[in-house]
Parts: sequence; structure tokens; C-alpha cells
Amino acid sequence: MRSHTPLAVRMRPTSLGEVAGQGHLLRKGSPLVTLADPASTGTTATSVILWGPPGTGKTTLAQAIARSSGRRFVELSAVTAGVKDVREVMQDSLTQRDLYGQSTILFLDEIHRFTKAQQDALLPGVENGWVVLIAATTENPSFSVISPLLSRSLLLTLRPLTDADLGVLVDRAVDDPRGLGGRLALDADARDALVRLASGDGRRALTALEAAASLAERDAAEVEATDEDAAESDATAPTITVDHVSQAVDRALLRYDREGDEHYDVISAFIKAIRGSDVDAAIHYLARMIEAGEDPRFIARRLIISASEDIGLADPQALVIAVAAADAVQLIGMPEGRIPLAEATAYLATTAKSNAAYVAVDAAIADVRAGGFGRVPVHLRDAHYPGAKRLGHGKGYVYPHDSEVGVVAQQYLPDELRGKRYYRPTVHGQERDVHARLEKIRKLLGE
Repeated sequence: MRSHTPLAVRMRPTSLGEVAGQGHLLRKGSPLVTLADPASTGTTATSVILWGPPGTGKTTLAQAIARSSGRRFVELSAVTAGVKDVREVMQDSLTQRDLYGQSTILFLDEIHRFTKAQQDALLPGVENGWVVLIAATTENPSFSVISPLLSRSLLLTLRPLTDADLGVLVDRAVDDPRGLGGRLALDADARDALVRLASGDGRRALTALEAAASLAERDAAEVEATDEDAAESDATAPTITVDHVSQAVDRALLRYDREGDEHYDVISAFIKAIRGSDVDAAIHYLARMIEAGEDPRFIARRLIISASEDIGLADPQALVIAVAAADAVQLIGMPEGRIPLAEATAYLATTAKSNAAYVAVDAAIADVRAGGFGRVPVHLRDAHYPGAKRLGHGKGYVYPHDSEVGVVAQQYLPDELRGKRYYRPTVHGQERDVHARLEKIRKLLGE
């Protein structure tokens, strides 16, 4: 049976101590650790909703808790279960509690697929303690889980596995008897490729490892069959190489180290392509980062910076779109997140450009650092605190809204900087209108 069971299933931890990652949820005394403690079976436990990307260990945590705690474990999938199935579990759990004193953990996978009526069927059992619900979802529970169920459960957020976590999973699977049992070796480049391709998804890493291992064993068998000397000698363990990984996942393995030069080179080229209005090059570098497993949130942050630094008031909508793309990636995750990232990239690359606001603030900061700030003009100072008016604060200030044109000639900069100009708008895009309007404003201000 083991040969027909996926490696990711065989390698599921049997206790919380074997779980890789999610350390923020597994500290001593945390709800999950308490739930897994056999000594807690006689007490009322809190139901939990586990929210996180695929492959981060939601099912693993539920099963490890059930094994460690000694509680009865029932698993349902929202894809196949209906209201009838839920009610049957609730009735059985009530019977087990009342007759045998046994507590039941109900693990419900993909709870976001349940309708409101199906989720309502969970409420009596959760509220009365017939079951301890551990529900898993990849969707934001605020939108996908009914409020009464949310209020009766703890919401715990799982994080994508780190490269170190994924490395632990891969190494364990190579050596553990439940996995490859040490019958194959894994070279360093192949290990790095598996970690990179997984992009925080443990299941993906183990699935790719299993496929690459099959290819490595096939190649070793073919060599042994054609090389009599190799067959007669003590053969070393077949080695899984980066080529096996590449064949297994049916994709080219990019040379891309998220901590090294390639990371900085590609993101630099990405931003410069946007700045240079080459949309095709920008999309190309975006694709390279996505395929290499770059953190999409990092890409989104760079888009926000680009919208402010390189586009500015030439198209104020660029910042709105970049922020919206970042929010979308956070909400829907990957791989769908690539779509809003591409939309924002294309918009930023093809719109008008201006770095005037960026240059202005840096010039002002340089003056401030050099000591060029001076005192705030008296008529602009706060006149609301006691004694301020006796000092002349606010005296002579003219309220611009009282003017027909909304602008009045009065001094705003300190004396030392009077007449200084930081912001110099271009004539690109919408900043052309800003340029014309600013010229009129400066004349009205007497500059």
C-alpha cells in the first residue's frame, strides 16, 4: 500500500513536534499545543479555523493534534459532504461523549465551499461542545465563514513555509523509512531547486521530489541494465539531480537566488523596464520572478514604489492601481495573483512618467539635513494653545478659502528658504495640467 500512497501523505507528521514551520502557532501554551495535549481531553477545547495558503500544513496540524491528543478524529471535505453528513457526525459525536466520555475532533477541509445552510448545521455541535471543530480554508474567513461560527472559533493564520522549513521536509523525506528511506541521494542543486519551486508549499516540494526520485531510479536502472560491470559491483545510491527535478516538473529551472545577485539583477531590470516604458521587457522580468518563486508581496511593493517614484502626478491613478494589485495579491494569493501583478505592471509601463515629486522631496530632505529649515513664519504658527496669541502666533494669517480664487499672497516657507522651489512638474501626462496650474498659483503667491 505504501508504494501507492503519495509521498506527501506518507510523510505527514504524527505529532506537533515533527511539524515544519508555523512556529508562531506552536509555542508552549498556544491553543493548538493545548488541544494536542492528552491531558486536555477532559476539558472544553476551543474550535479553530486554520487559514493559509495550500501546502502550509492545515491538514497536517489537524491530524497531528488528533493523534497526539487521543481524541476521536473525524474528517469531512466540504467538496463532498452535505448537511446530512454534518448532522450524522454531530449525533455520533454526542453519543460518543455521553456514553463513552470520548471527545471528537471534526476536521473540515475547505470550509469556504460550504453554503450558509451547511455551516449553520455545524453551530449546535460547536456551541455545545459535541465536537472540537478544526476547519481549514485558503479563503479569507471574514468573507467565506458565517459570523456565528467565526465568533465561536479562534482564527489562526498559517504562513507560507520558509526555505529552511522546506529544506527540513525534503531532507526528512529522503532519509525517513516512510519516504525514500535513504535509497537515493539528493544533490545540493536539486535540493535548492525543489525548495525554490515549492514557493512555500510543502506538498508541492514533496510531490516534485517523488517524481524526480522516480526518474532518478529509472535512469539508474537503465544504466545498470546496459553496464554489466556496474551491475556486478557495489552500486552507490542513485542520485537525484537538478535535471531530474526539471524533467519532473516539466519546466526550465531558472538560475535565481532570492538572497543573491540574480534576485537584485532581475528586480532592477524589472523596475528599469517599467521606467523606460518597455512593457514587454517588464512583463518578461515579472514572469521570471514568478516562475522562480519570488515573494509576490515583494513584487507588489516594488510596483507601489515605481508608481510613486517614476510616474507620480503624471498619472496619479498609477499608485491607486499598484496598491490595488498589492491588496489583490494579499487577498487571493498565487497563482491567481500573477494576473493583478501583470495588470499593474502593464499599466505602469505604458503610462506617462514623472519623477518630479520624488526629486522634490529628496531635495527638501537634503536642505533640512544641511540645516536649511529656519523657523515657521509667525502667521502660520498654531494659535490654539493658551498664550499663543500673546506671542503673535497666527496674526496676519489669511484664510485662502475667503479669496475668490482660493489662493492668497502670503509667505509659507521660512525666511531662510523664501523663493526656494523643490517641485518642478514636467509636461508629461496629467502633470502637464499641474505645471500650468502651478505657474498661475506661484504668480498669485507673488513668487
